[in-house]
Amino acid sequence: MHGMINRAVERFVRDTYGRSAWGRVTQRAALGFSEFEAMLSYDDALTDRVIAAASAVLGKPRDEMLEDIGTYLVSHPNVEALRRLLRFGGVDFPEFLHSLDELPGRARLAVPDLVIPDLDLREHGAQFYTLRVRHEMPGFGHVIVGLLRAMADDYGALVMLDHKGRREGCEVVEIRLLSVTHAEGRSFALSAGAM
Repeated sequence: MHGMINRAVERFVRDTYGRSAWGRVTQRAALGFSEFEAMLSYDDALTDRVIAAASAVLGKPRDEMLEDIGTYLVSHPNVEALRRLLRFGGVDFPEFLHSLDELPGRARLAVPDLVIPDLDLREHGAQFYTLRVRHEMPGFGHVIVGLLRAMADDYGALVMLDHKGRREGCEVVEIRLLSVTHAEGRSFALSAGAM
């Protein structure tokens, strides 16, 4: 697993629950080190151990914690760059949803060896979508649910999201868009210094 993904788990635990919680995670997972290097690759089994250890230390079910990580990746000030990258996907939430298919390719432009889930959005009419999330490590669909929930808030949209489990090698997320303009979204400008 790419170090950036492991680093995201680390940053989530440290920024949300503190360094001492992260220390307990590293001990429980028997890491032998205290920080992941963002540009290295790690064995998938190690990533799975860290996620299991974090779930146990935080007292949260794995799926719920993964969803919280997705929300963190968009909403926490320490990871503002990812929010900015995602906001380039469209002027409103439906346009953003339609840009998700392009996200893995855009991520590889920035970090060529980063493998994020393949995303396949299907529109079923009347503001109802399914998103198929394909990745070798189960659970990414829950991260995507948290990310989508935070992005909907960011755009001011009201959505219902439901992780429907795994089908045909993909995790399936149902998206029901109830209102595109439910609330005022967070401000966004093309230039980072313009806010």
